[in-house]
Amino acid sequence: MKKITYYIAALVVFPFVTSCKGQNQSGEKLKPTVITETVVHDTDDPAIWINPKDASKSIIIGTDKDTDGGLYAFDLNGKITHKVLGLKRPNNVDIEYGFILNGKKKDIAAVTERETNKVKLYSLPELKEVGEFSVFDGETERGPMGISMYKNPETRDIFAIVGRKSGPKDGYLWQYKLSEKNGAITGEVVRKFGKYSGLKEIESIAVDDEAGYIYYSDEQFGIHQYNADPAKGNEELLVFGQGDFTSDVEGISIYPTSKGKGYILVSNQQNDTFNVYLRENPGKGRVAEIPVSTLESDGSEVTNVNLGAKFPKGAFVAMSNGRVFHMYDWRMIEERIKSAVKSSNPTK
Repeated sequence: MKKITYYIAALVVFPFVTSCKGQNQSGEKLKPTVITETVVHDTDDPAIWINPKDASKSIIIGTDKDTDGGLYAFDLNGKITHKVLGLKRPNNVDIEYGFILNGKKKDIAAVTERETNKVKLYSLPELKEVGEFSVFDGETERGPMGISMYKNPETRDIFAIVGRKSGPKDGYLWQYKLSEKNGAITGEVVRKFGKYSGLKEIESIAVDDEAGYIYYSDEQFGIHQYNADPAKGNEELLVFGQGDFTSDVEGISIYPTSKGKGYILVSNQQNDTFNVYLRENPGKGRVAEIPVSTLESDGSEVTNVNLGAKFPKGAFVAMSNGRVFHMYDWRMIEERIKSAVKSSNPTK
């Protein structure tokens, strides 16, 4: 999950926002602009790869979670373009740009393969396997689920932050630095961090590369924030969203409107809505709740890049029951956020 890249012109930013914590936003459910073709078993998590030559030819990467699962690529019309089958319960996926492999830049997708306790890596857009590494070695609780990628803007080092089905109250997440070994990509653990409530599990992880923050959903508890750079330490920075969710806190997506500003969208899974927080100050509280047509959404992703006529301000993608992913024109989401902000500040 995640990926903030290729910034476009800033959208409207709202300086006067009052939290509507606990308030369910009314309104008709948003209808998806595109629904993808179905996968075989159970969609779980999407990522968006931006084609650097022609953004209208960008693709959605998504997992099909099962013992005989797969990794799929969809075009912006929802058609399957590539797929990798036979994966052992692939759970979450995220992408990063510009890993140097055999002297050439490669955009890569990283996927947690839960039943083998591995992260598998694929080049984009062709989904060719380019590496793998085992995770949570030596632990009783392994079962990797969530994953997000982080590129340090100064060193250009690329990391994978991985979560699991269950684990300790502290050190639940492990962060791996990616490197090349014998012509393939591997990962080495560089830190163990992250508090855990013990209530359910931690699956959704998102990284804001520009701001340098990791966010993760502690289901039935809230969203945790940490520094993404291991050199900045393991101190928890913030917990937010507590009391805003029907049950499970799920997929996290980050939409920039300008440098340092924008929105964090988090799936309120059992309510079929997405809670919206300010990127620059998520602790201020929920500013909107967006009702969507997705059912029981685990994973989501968003981009602010102009993807063409259907998605001129970007696209929001979420998995849905029914073995599909839903793709929304960001302008619909933006309109609902504006409406929620206006109703919270009628005199502004």
